[in-house]
Amino acid sequence: MNGAFANRRSAGRALAEAVAKLDVPDPLVLALPRGGVPVAYEVALRLKAPLDILLVRKIGAPGHEEYGIGALVDGANPQIVIDEKVARLVGATPDYIEREVARQLQELERRRAAYRSDPPISPTGRNVILVDDGIATGGTVRVALQALRKSDAAQVVLAVPVAPGSALRELESMCDGIVCLHTPEPFYAVGAHYQDFGQTSDAEVVELLAAASGA
Repeated sequence: MNGAFANRRSAGRALAEAVAKLDVPDPLVLALPRGGVPVAYEVALRLKAPLDILLVRKIGAPGHEEYGIGALVDGANPQIVIDEKVARLVGATPDYIEREVARQLQELERRRAAYRSDPPISPTGRNVILVDDGIATGGTVRVALQALRKSDAAQVVLAVPVAPGSALRELESMCDGIVCLHTPEPFYAVGAHYQDFGQTSDAEVVELLAAASGA
């Protein structure tokens, strides 16, 4: 269904109604920046829930940064997850991975400083709604779910406007529930299901986080 959503905010409003039906008690909404923030903002608004971000950076293949071989999750002890089989297939050496992890750690530091004025909200013991603007391969979401499990969240619900069914089936065992509005087959790209899929800016992320916190 091409152009199923006008933009991320519109997708967020539709997603929020579906998530609200779950009646999750005292939820914490966590967005995967940057594209997930406008979607998650609408979910948090509808649920009257706090909104925060979960900083995750993809570790890309040599010469093909969009092809993920793993991911890095921010925190007191940053978590690194590498698909060793894929890394070998694309020729990602240990030295390359080390350099790429260091580069992405720098970007996490930049984004944390740019986005947050308050300490992050701990997901420990919380009912977390993890939100992104869509899923393609699921690599970034997978490592985010792993990080939330290690943080001892009470329960984790994954909520996205669009994703391939195959990716959702692989993620089912990693969370307590999934809300997805569209699972088109064949699946080509997340952006194909938005009329406006322009890049979300740092300024918009800051503005929405501030609005959500009442700042």
